[in-house]
Amino acid sequence: MLRARTMLLGSGELSLVQKLEAYRVLAEVSPRAYLPKLCRALLSRGYDGEFRSRPDIQLALHAEAASAARRIDTAEPTRTALLVDALDAYRYTLYATGRRAEGLAVCEEMAAAARRGFEDKQVTSRAHGQHRLAAVLAEEGRHREAAEIYGSSVQSGDPDDVDFWGRVEWAAELDAAGQRTEALDVFGRLVDLTRRDCAAGGISPAVLTWELVHHSHMFGTAGLGSEARAARKEALVLLEELGRTGEHRNGNNDLDWWACLFALSGRTAEPAASSRTPAPPFGSHIHRWSPDVRHTYFEGIPALEAAAAALAEPARTDPHNLLTELIAVHRRLTIRSALSSTKRTHRILKPLRPVFDEGVTLARRLAGLPAASPDLSRETLCRALTDRSMFLVAAKQHGEAYEDFREAAALVD
Repeated sequence: MLRARTMLLGSGELSLVQKLEAYRVLAEVSPRAYLPKLCRALLSRGYDGEFRSRPDIQLALHAEAASAARRIDTAEPTRTALLVDALDAYRYTLYATGRRAEGLAVCEEMAAAARRGFEDKQVTSRAHGQHRLAAVLAEEGRHREAAEIYGSSVQSGDPDDVDFWGRVEWAAELDAAGQRTEALDVFGRLVDLTRRDCAAGGISPAVLTWELVHHSHMFGTAGLGSEARAARKEALVLLEELGRTGEHRNGNNDLDWWACLFALSGRTAEPAASSRTPAPPFGSHIHRWSPDVRHTYFEGIPALEAAAAALAEPARTDPHNLLTELIAVHRRLTIRSALSSTKRTHRILKPLRPVFDEGVTLARRLAGLPAASPDLSRETLCRALTDRSMFLVAAKQHGEAYEDFREAAALVD
């Protein structure tokens, strides 16, 4: 203990490892003073780039950080924030190493700690620490429970705040739970708030366009044709204006919003989520996906590419069914490509344009088959043109985006 105190009081700058050694000793004799410092040091050490390829060491450090945080005096004002941070780091490494059952337990502990912290006024938001639990519940197909958490989070905030992520997550989980009317209401409120802020210049018209198009898809799925047409008409007006005047606002962060709604539109084409086969929580930012789910999702790209290549061979016996299957596989690949490219900001046009062009080409080929169903052909081409149009909005090619969406709207309306 004396050596540890001497180290900390010395004039030289200590390394993180040396501080950690001292804090471990002093936390035993002066827990109130040194447990918070030990927790922070353990978290920093666990995030050290030295251990990026050593998840076992990261897991041990983050487990120790969580243990230290649990022992912090409940009267310490920073306890809740430190505990949630430590549990979140521990949660991440548990999921990264495939220990989902333990990870879920930590998420539940984190949510409970955050609720207590809110009651004790150590954190200002009721939603603090709740979203991780909601996301992993969604990954395991427990959509109703996830929707309740997201709903509670949104409702505890400012009712006039756009809160794109919170409202999209809530609507997505309501829809996945079969509560379609409630989902429409929640997403409709988001559209109303975005429309208000867009008129005031606070949100890009591109964001409102993406929301309206997604809302029209939700209306169509629910059999509300007139509402779907009205949403498409409003989106078309916005696109025409963007095509004439361009984007007047820097939307550097808008790509994540486009990719999120695009991926959400393809959720039904993916395997259903369950505890045995967890799936992405579509509607959530990709950074909120558990690392094992994110890894599995993108690791599936080669298999989809192989399936697409096999289907693309000249069909001798049943071109209609094979082409329909190819279109479905290609769209799943397109969504993965979009999600993995959003970090490129304005540089998405060149790598992604051929993928979206191919989707439209395949849809036009289907429409040209003599045996193709007219309704299926129109729906498929409309979807491909809409996908490309919304991508072109993200890439700031507004004139082309308008032309694509005008054709898509004409097909369906």
